[in-house]
Amino acid sequence: MTTRRNFLKTAVRTGAGAAAFSLAGITACRAPRGVKPNIVLILADDLGWSQLGCYGETKIRTPHIDRLAAEGTRFTQAYSGSPVCAPSRCVLLTGLHTGHAHIRDNNEIQPEGQAPLPAGTPTLARLLQAEGYATGLVGKWGLGYPGSEGEPLSQGFDFFFGFNCQRRAHNHYPPELWRNSARVPLEGNSGGPVGREYAPDLFEAEALDFITANRDRPFFLFFATTVPHLALQVPENSLAEYEGLWPETAYEGGQGYLPHPKPRAAYAAMVTRFDRSVGRILALLGKLGLDERTLLLFASDNGPTYDIGGYDPAFFRGANGFRGQKGSVYEGGIRVPLIARRPGVVPAGRVSDELVCFQDMLPTLLDAAGAGRRFPEGLDGVSRLAGLNGKAAAEDDRPLYMEFPGYGGQQMARRGRWKAVRRDLIKNPDAPAELYDLGRDPGETTDVAGTRPDIVAELREIMAREHRPSALFPFPGPDRAAVRVP
Repeated sequence: MTTRRNFLKTAVRTGAGAAAFSLAGITACRAPRGVKPNIVLILADDLGWSQLGCYGETKIRTPHIDRLAAEGTRFTQAYSGSPVCAPSRCVLLTGLHTGHAHIRDNNEIQPEGQAPLPAGTPTLARLLQAEGYATGLVGKWGLGYPGSEGEPLSQGFDFFFGFNCQRRAHNHYPPELWRNSARVPLEGNSGGPVGREYAPDLFEAEALDFITANRDRPFFLFFATTVPHLALQVPENSLAEYEGLWPETAYEGGQGYLPHPKPRAAYAAMVTRFDRSVGRILALLGKLGLDERTLLLFASDNGPTYDIGGYDPAFFRGANGFRGQKGSVYEGGIRVPLIARRPGVVPAGRVSDELVCFQDMLPTLLDAAGAGRRFPEGLDGVSRLAGLNGKAAAEDDRPLYMEFPGYGGQQMARRGRWKAVRRDLIKNPDAPAELYDLGRDPGETTDVAGTRPDIVAELREIMAREHRPSALFPFPGPDRAAVRVP
């Protein structure tokens, strides 16, 4: 593999800015063994709530992720930060929901990248860096174009390898990737449907190198794979595991996505190959004696994609039982798998229905790192460390709020079992709210707004109160409502 390099040597050699990894940093920041847990956060891309064996999947094999659930805690009411990529990751890394976060939609910058996080943003990586952690990002970024104040090395990461631009991540055989602030050409990749260097395999190799290089100090690894986001591409030896299992109709390509002759087999094989990478991370942690010192979290950035790029939503049923998919604030677009594992700390084999949101990730992981008294001001998330560790969670009457100015413009608010949804707000800023009783109707099949106007009014007030206007993402209806509420 010509593009895989020893992380330690390469990171020192690049010298990419003040945040770059250095040998001096290892000595100066090393914490005593056992004081701070390592943190590995694995984020899948467009993986549906039920596309893992431990969540009910029957077609796709995910034995290693299922092992995480067996050895840790699986959450059934976990929510992403947004129904699409960039804002969801922004919520995860900043602890602010999309009514307050800087990035609220996929805002494209040409020729490469997305709208940047502002300089000095208190990201999870920057805050853990201040606690003595080595911080690494492997995979997809999407929160700041190359050279901007939002690129990974300017937002708290010591090391970055992967796609800066989520749009370019639509090809898993790209002609180049980024290592810190340098482009890395990939030999044998022309940008077509197949190539020599499969990006998810390179991510696995870099993740393993990062863990190995930092095994003697606390580290935070954000492993943000691009799987199973389209295009449908996977090496032949993985495709062979699923070929012939199901009837296939070749996908001819279009809408910016590459063709594939066996789309169902390709999709399943992509997930299983990624599961293999998770298994290799687990194996390395065990080999290095880091299991009990490492908190590992697994989630997806949003719900499964819709009928595009060759993906077959009716066949795979990635949001099985829930309404909607990627791009929707119905449950199918934002309810995601979440698994936590730390042997001896996180209870094994437990299933939790505690409500957990991406804005909770930052305070929870800072709390796990011993920085619970040093949270940034104004967070929307709260620490879920007690519940994560199997203790009784504190009473939490906090409402859940999410907005999304894309896909027609949407808002949602949830308190307890009640959830309100407003749609098509770009065309109709005064669109009424739908109301669903998730306790009785988790599939959001019956709008009961007409029978509970009191609940609708309460949730509409939350929507108005939690929205803060954004110059980057104007949202006329909610912007106007926000002015009326103190």
